[in-house]
Amino acid sequence: MVIFRMKKLMITVLAALNLLFVANLTVESAQAAEAKQAAPKRHKLPATLETTQWGWLDPNESPKLTVDSGDIVSVETMMHSHDKIQPGTTMEEIVALRKANPGGGPHSVTGPIYVNGAEPGDVMEIRILSITPKAFGFNFNLPGKEFPTIGALAAEFPEGFVRYFNLDWKNRQAEFKPGITIDLKPFPGVLAVGIDPDDPSPRKGGAKDAMAPVSTLRPWKNGSNMDLNELQEGSTIFIPVFLKGGLIWVGDAHCRQGNGEFNLTALECAFREFVMQPIVRKDMKLEWPRIETKTHWISMGLDEDLNKATVNAVRETVDFLTQQKMVPLDRYEAYSLASIVADCRVTQVVDIRKGVHCMIPKSVFTKKK
Repeated sequence: MVIFRMKKLMITVLAALNLLFVANLTVESAQAAEAKQAAPKRHKLPATLETTQWGWLDPNESPKLTVDSGDIVSVETMMHSHDKIQPGTTMEEIVALRKANPGGGPHSVTGPIYVNGAEPGDVMEIRILSITPKAFGFNFNLPGKEFPTIGALAAEFPEGFVRYFNLDWKNRQAEFKPGITIDLKPFPGVLAVGIDPDDPSPRKGGAKDAMAPVSTLRPWKNGSNMDLNELQEGSTIFIPVFLKGGLIWVGDAHCRQGNGEFNLTALECAFREFVMQPIVRKDMKLEWPRIETKTHWISMGLDEDLNKATVNAVRETVDFLTQQKMVPLDRYEAYSLASIVADCRVTQVVDIRKGVHCMIPKSVFTKKK
């Protein structure tokens, strides 16, 4: 009888342990499924002649990749003019390439990338996760005698100049010449969403259709050729959406650029990987792009007139300070604080539509939450 009871007890214990084991497996499986569901999908978009455009943002271009909001996308980019500028390309060949695409930019842009759920009036948040350049770069100015308005001092430099650079990515450096070393700080010169139908830029071939292609030359509310050197890895840009799906392009890769980009080009390069995370924001409304780095908020202003670009950037700065929720500010207080702490810089003066960006240091907001 005792043996029978012990066997019965053992069977009961084993059954309970089995139920507990199954329950644990169920919980672990559910947790694993939840984690898998929460993890963003990853995509790659290589740069080919089919996935890149030379000098134009065409809203009718078919998407080269479709992703969900929050997915992670690794994009490859080309050198200028569909990769036609390579070490050894002569100035005469560069000039010919510039003339071969009338009205269009020299930039190669990869895309567009369609983001599910993005609608006009939304904001596209793009987190720049990492940037890895390819092996070489270049800088040039076009001959001022042929292009007298391209470059801050074009008339003073009648001849063209080009220099190619090997990029030492291990040490994040490039040698300008013996005795001059440049630290590499890569960022996309062009980061755009689909065109604004109300952009006053001329359309391809003189077209009057608001949905005709727009040159990559002029930056605008949809981003494009901003040449903002703060768009390095770890930064985030917020761009108003104008077309369904957002339609993201990346290109005009830079490995270093001073504010102004005076001779026309930066240390131009190409990216083996530009890793970003686009997120559709339906809780935000913006008129112009806005940027956040670890240390600053950045407001943009653009116009053919540098003074008007400055006014636009300052207005955006005041609007941001008025709208932020950390410390309430009325518009007069925001205007005052902007004058005291915002550092407004000339982004570039060589893209027809000039840029100014205002840096607002996060450090001035000391109130603890």
